Amino acid sequence: MAIVAAAVVSTNPNLSPFLGQITSHLGKLPYERRVRNSSCRSKRTRINALFWRPRKAVEPPDTSLSLRHFTLTGSGSEGVPASSGKPQKILVSAVSSISEVRSDEWDACNLDSTGPKKFNPFLTHGFLSSLEESGSAVKETGWIPCHIIAEDEDKNVLGVVPLYLKSHSNGEYVFDHSWADAYYSYGSRYYPKLQCCVPFTPVTGQRILLRDTPYKDQVFDMLVSTMKDLTAKFQVSSVHVTFPIESEWHRMKEKGFLQRIGMQYHWKNRNYKNFDEFLLDMKQNKRKNIRQERKKISAQNLLMKRLRGHEIKAKHWDTFYKFYRNTTDNKWGGAYLTRDFFHEMGSKLGDNVLLIVAEEGDELVAGALNLIGGDTLFGRLWGCLPQAYYPSLHFEACYYQAIEAAIELNLDKVEAGAQGEHKVQRGYMPVPTYSCHYIADEGYRKVIEDFLVREAAQVKLVMKLIHDSGPFKEGFQ
Repeated sequence: MAIVAAAVVSTNPNLSPFLGQITSHLGKLPYERRVRNSSCRSKRTRINALFWRPRKAVEPPDTSLSLRHFTLTGSGSEGVPASSGKPQKILVSAVSSISEVRSDEWDACNLDSTGPKKFNPFLTHGFLSSLEESGSAVKETGWIPCHIIAEDEDKNVLGVVPLYLKSHSNGEYVFDHSWADAYYSYGSRYYPKLQCCVPFTPVTGQRILLRDTPYKDQVFDMLVSTMKDLTAKFQVSSVHVTFPIESEWHRMKEKGFLQRIGMQYHWKNRNYKNFDEFLLDMKQNKRKNIRQERKKISAQNLLMKRLRGHEIKAKHWDTFYKFYRNTTDNKWGGAYLTRDFFHEMGSKLGDNVLLIVAEEGDELVAGALNLIGGDTLFGRLWGCLPQAYYPSLHFEACYYQAIEAAIELNLDKVEAGAQGEHKVQRGYMPVPTYSCHYIADEGYRKVIEDFLVREAAQVKLVMKLIHDSGPFKEGFQ
């Protein structure tokens, strides 16, 4: 039996400055700090209720259900009538597994949303179903699928949203652990929450996937409204949309979502013909350092290979899973993905998968997993043999080989994953990332909004400083 003291905080307007002061360092608060003793709080906080209760897990709601009916109104977004004879009704429902949606219907929404040039492999039915079927993103791991589907009267799928009911904040890369701590500190419950994202994948992409119809703007509004409605229906604290594209980020602000920005490091292809041409844009000392690092690979008798699609065999995935576990066990403390995920994903995504491996003799000693999109190479995971150390191999496998592959495939950029200031001196420059947050409680929403304004100013300043002192030649844009 856990002892929990729950305080109902007064609605005194003078309380707001106090809350702002407490949460001004939200990003630095510990994750699961105990509820503070009431004597440590400001005198402006009035305890209205104090009770004892066991801390029980909240039973998840039924996430497979019909949610709402909408009616298309007026004309479509391009001035075309929404229907030829009568207003069309749109049914919005939630499904508890992506397997309940046909892969061709889901993928049509994804492809229509981006077009072939911006194709995003992480939003395909194949990738998302691999996460579920492999036991990686399922109820048992704290990811309960509740994907939202919009259909017309003829059962045509017009839009989909990858959505999960979550009991924690792991595997998201937009950190809100301290928000949960602030909720608990005042006797409120932050989890469960709703998360619109690709699990374990900090890759920017469309989050509201729509068929290219004349009324897609209306369907967008329906799907966003439904996500907000689910906070009340499921009795959860919030909805979080992580790594949407910028246009979605702006549109969701109009729907009451708070805006947050983050930062990643991407490499930009400026029509380079080869790797050496890219190096000519770098400052002399950075160029020299990269060449020295690359020379170390051959000096260690390592051979780099880039395997794609059918070239990647089951033995490669089994070995790469060992590399992945070595990385997670030593760095993160837990593996999100199962062995089966890599086999499933590799089989379903085919030539969209690029596995970069390092061989020493006949033995695979390291590898880096990448996915190929319409205009982007997405670097995802890296690992090597346990207790093995090969100087500069991480930089070669994850960054330099990815650059060479992007040039060969005529791709616009390389997204090399989250974090990593060491990427800057290797030509990967900071770019903004986005997230949207709908907080059901108005008081907490205001506190978090104030924090996000201050955080955004800091992120923008850091990005400017890095660009001003970047690795490229003076005057290079």
